[in-house]
Amino acid sequence: MKLAFDHPDPNLQAPWRYAQIGLLILPFSPSLGGFSIGLAALLTWLREYRTIIHRPLNWGFAGLSVLLVISSIFAYDKTQAFLGLFNLLPYFLFFAGFSTLIQTPAQLRHIAWILVISSVPVVMMGFGQIFWGWNLNIQILWILLDIAIAPGGEPPGRMAAIFMHANIFAAYQAIAFTLGLGLWLEQWRLKIRKPRRFLLLFLTISIITNFVALILTDSRNGWAMAMVACLAYAMYQGWRIIVGSVVGVVTTVLLAAFAPSPIAQIFRRVVPAYFWGRLNDQMYPDRPVAMMRKTQWEFAWSLTQQQPWTGWGLRSFSALYKAKMQIDLGHPHNLFLMLCAETGLPSALLFYGLVSWILIAGFQLLRTLKNIALTDKLIFFSYLVVTIEWVLFNTVDVTLFDFRINTFSWVLLSVLCGGVYNFQQHQKLNLS
Repeated sequence: MKLAFDHPDPNLQAPWRYAQIGLLILPFSPSLGGFSIGLAALLTWLREYRTIIHRPLNWGFAGLSVLLVISSIFAYDKTQAFLGLFNLLPYFLFFAGFSTLIQTPAQLRHIAWILVISSVPVVMMGFGQIFWGWNLNIQILWILLDIAIAPGGEPPGRMAAIFMHANIFAAYQAIAFTLGLGLWLEQWRLKIRKPRRFLLLFLTISIITNFVALILTDSRNGWAMAMVACLAYAMYQGWRIIVGSVVGVVTTVLLAAFAPSPIAQIFRRVVPAYFWGRLNDQMYPDRPVAMMRKTQWEFAWSLTQQQPWTGWGLRSFSALYKAKMQIDLGHPHNLFLMLCAETGLPSALLFYGLVSWILIAGFQLLRTLKNIALTDKLIFFSYLVVTIEWVLFNTVDVTLFDFRINTFSWVLLSVLCGGVYNFQQHQKLNLS
């Protein structure tokens, strides 16, 4: 019997092991983890070249690569634009290789376990940062270990752990929290037949600590992702009471934040100001207009209207926004608008079209999955949920510029796409 960490194809066992090692150490050693994951994708390319080049989706990303290069040639700042390509083009190659490497539900499950397990020490560092003022800056040969923790959080008072900003940490926690919930439900189903108390206990602790950490990031995006995950699983399981409870809690908080004052005051008696004040920005009443997302989005769309075909070039938004608003801002807090402004509408629409194809294919497959274990269907659903969360998160923020989160994002897309291809193949074999 093959173990979970063995690949069903002997030709791909080495790349699969490199991938697992890379995913496990990526949060703590971005260089070494990224190298290991990249090596796994490269070896898969070398060994499965024919399969990769015959997938239409990969040709779509190849076409997108051409459009991005053309955009960089006509960029406002060509040097920055070509540097910006490194946030995208290598990941298109990685996606093609890694989505081919994924061939079984056991691999989907194993990656989920790796991401959940590796999140535990990261969360502990976050608690140390907030409650005990940990101040760490550990670098061993730069490539072996790279951990930096700012005491009190980044920004101050918001948990960021080893990430550069609380919102980026929230994106990471949302991934671990969602996949942890999926694994917990799987173990809860299996406990009827086998004693799995330790795994259930570990996952329960992991889910609780990840949820608390999401709250302490003070990230509205992270809070929304946690609610999306809870609601999605409750609906999937048919737990109407939990669905109603989640909807009730969310509605109460939103009314406390945004309802007319007489109505809001009623709900604010039960909803802590920490939540409604953060949602409606009353917690930060003196925020400059240039720091508001609406202002950033309007400026990004105005740039798109000025150069709709090729955009202004990758990494151009920050310089253009500073020249207009006299304030430093890395991105417009919306990936789609950023790509529209920086790469042009054709590139942005093609990128989101490719991502949409993966999601639509995933939903279509989920509706038609038959003759497959319920636990396998559940783990596939988990990746659908977490990928949708990634899309939603990037409508109000941009995770592209953090190497670790960007890598995890493409891992999720690759795993979901690989699952789609191979579940489809499994169904065809059953029909034949």
